[in-house]
This record gives sequence, structure tokens and C-alpha cells, in this order.
Amino acid sequence: MRSFRPCLISAPAIALVACPAPSVAQQYPTQAIRVVTSEATGGNDLISRLVAQGIAGPLGQSVTVDNRPAGVAPGEIVSKAPPDGHTILIYNNTLWVGPLMQPASYDAVKDFAPITEVARTPNVLVVASSSPVQSVGELIALARSRPGELKYGVSGIGAGGHLAGELFGSMAGIRIVPVPFKGARAALDALFANEMQLMFPTAISTGPHVKAGRMRALAVTSAQPSALMPDVAPLASFGLPGYESITIFAAFAPAATPRPVVARLHEEILHFLNGPGSREKIFGFGMEAVGSSAEELGAMVKAEIARMSKVIREAGIRVQ
Repeated sequence: MRSFRPCLISAPAIALVACPAPSVAQQYPTQAIRVVTSEATGGNDLISRLVAQGIAGPLGQSVTVDNRPAGVAPGEIVSKAPPDGHTILIYNNTLWVGPLMQPASYDAVKDFAPITEVARTPNVLVVASSSPVQSVGELIALARSRPGELKYGVSGIGAGGHLAGELFGSMAGIRIVPVPFKGARAALDALFANEMQLMFPTAISTGPHVKAGRMRALAVTSAQPSALMPDVAPLASFGLPGYESITIFAAFAPAATPRPVVARLHEEILHFLNGPGSREKIFGFGMEAVGSSAEELGAMVKAEIARMSKVIREAGIRVQ
């Protein structure tokens, strides 16, 4: 606990001068901190719990995870929370791409104070091992020869694998058809049964199937090679410069949160990310730790909104 230097004032001045109050940063936090995220499964919940555990001790308060339905609900809750740093959001791209596909009561740029990008993970363009397609070039050629016939399974409308496929189709000039399933497992089963011709699963779910010989990884969706799939080249390197479609997990506070409080949260989250074993643990869960500046995160969100709004609009994606 931080101590404060006593304020000494001569007796005659006591009635006229008050001791200055401790700064906002020195007082914060004064109560438990709530981390709002989506359901208690998947990457959002996992990274939120890791961060909550990592910052609780240094902040001297309990940090709890508040799981809410996926979609725009977590962002709506935090955008309306008191801007005092005791309610924060750790969420993925859905925060800023969600409002492009369904109504939301918040503005992803104006209603949040970026803290830091916490982690990221790519998707992987795959085909079943029984597919005759051996490369990205062969897949594009096949799709051009059979417009609208190639299908790819997605775990939900607007999910990361769906948007990765729409961006791929748009940049490659091909028409491939997304087919929604109730979860990634069902979509993978359809791929293995040759009901789907390609898919964009997460890196962590891809690795075991590639090693078991059940699927073939053609490319990762990150702009640069990923340590999660070190032997697989980025899709951008196959004649699609600028292609990138990754899942980003980031921390935000309500927009009017005092800057010193945001800075303290940024400091403690980065301290956790750079602490002993943190990056290795996050990597083991299929994500790569990042730790950006607040300004870098804010600029990334704006750029992603501009980039993905065109793809979503052209594809006509709407979440019911």
C-alpha cells in the first residue's frame, strides 16, 4: 500500500488551507475490479481470467470476470459503466466489427478508452487431407473454375473464420460460400466428411488435426509468419498482399476514465504479460501475447473498422 506524506500547515492557516487530496492514480483502485467479457468458454474468457489473476495482486484488490452473452452485449455494458477503472472490458474483434453486422448502442471508437492489445491468434486456411488441393494457388484456380460451388464451414455468422473467408474471397476475386454450423466441432466434422471444401479454423484447433493427418494447412491468416504454425506461410504471400484476418484480444475502459487510471491498468497488464511464464502460458493456449500502447490499439481499431466495413457490406453479413 502506498503511503502519503503528511501535509503540514501552520496553525493560523489551518482554517484557510486544506491539505491537497491524493491524486486519482494514487487512490485507485478503491474497490473490486470487474472484467466484462463473453461466455465462460473460449479465448475471451481464458485471456480475461489470466489477466485478472495477473493484476489482482499488484492492484491490491480482487479482480473478477463477469461473463456475458457474446455479440455486442459486453461492449454495451462497459460503455455505460462508471468511468472510474473499476469496470473494464477484455474482448476480441467483436467489439468493433460486431456493430458493423448488428445494432449496437455504443460507438467502438468514441465510447471506450483503449488500454492495450493483450494477445492475438491467426486462423488457418485448411482443406481435408483427402482433398486434391495442395496449395493456395490450386485452391484459387479451383474456385475460379467452379464459382459459388466451393463451401467453407463457419462456427457462426460473423465469426472469425467467416470473416477470414469473406476477405479471402474478396481479395482473390473468387466466390466461396460460407455454411454456418453450431460450433467449430460440427464444421470440422463436415470438412473431414468432404461436405466442405475448405475452412478457416483457429490455429490451436488446427495443429492436432494436421499432425494426425486429417487436414492440410495451406496458409495462416496473419500478415507475418506465426510461431503457432511455424511451417505455414501467410496467405498474404500467395499473391494477396495486405491480407490479414486475426483474432485480437484487447483491454478497454469506459471513454471518460481518467488517463492516470488507464495508464495504471496499462502498466499492470504489461507487467503481467512480461512476467515469468506468462507468455509461455498464453502461447500454450494458442495465442501470442502482445502488449501494445493505448495509442497503437486505438489506431488499430479505427483501421480495422475501415477495412472490414467494406468486406462486411459487400458480403451482406447481418447477425440476427
